[in-house]
Amino acid sequence: MLGRRVRSILDVGAGEGHWRAPLLALRPRARYTGLDPSEYVVRRFGARRNIRLGSVESLARAGLRGPFDLVLAVGFLNLLRPQVLAHALRDLRPLVGGVALLELFTSEDPLTGDISEYRLSPAATYRRLLSKYGFAPVGLHLYATADAKDSLAALERFPPRGP
Repeated sequence: MLGRRVRSILDVGAGEGHWRAPLLALRPRARYTGLDPSEYVVRRFGARRNIRLGSVESLARAGLRGPFDLVLAVGFLNLLRPQVLAHALRDLRPLVGGVALLELFTSEDPLTGDISEYRLSPAATYRRLLSKYGFAPVGLHLYATADAKDSLAALERFPPRGP
């Protein structure tokens, strides 16, 4: 699905690194870096799977060598307070050199499952916030930054050029 170069991957909120194996199967030479706030996860899987201690709140202090071709933030963005989400997007932006998979649901989405802790806002609120920090939607929870413009297909580029 990612018809573009992926040499480096940052997985924020990596957990045990579930994204690592399938991504490296597709891009075996890619450098995977995981970041997770769980000391247990880092102690148990950190060395083998390159997962280091940190969280979305500590991105600016994590000493990450970016930008990354693919940044993942999956399964937790809707749990963040609005101000923390804004800071997270601000701090993620310089780390994205390609596309970011930002799983973010809105109050307008037909959700099922365990979402009792989710903080849901209208789509327009998230669109403004994502735009403020330089993210443009390219589909399927993927967002690109202006830095990725040369790797985007014509229909993915922003701002749209004419009709």
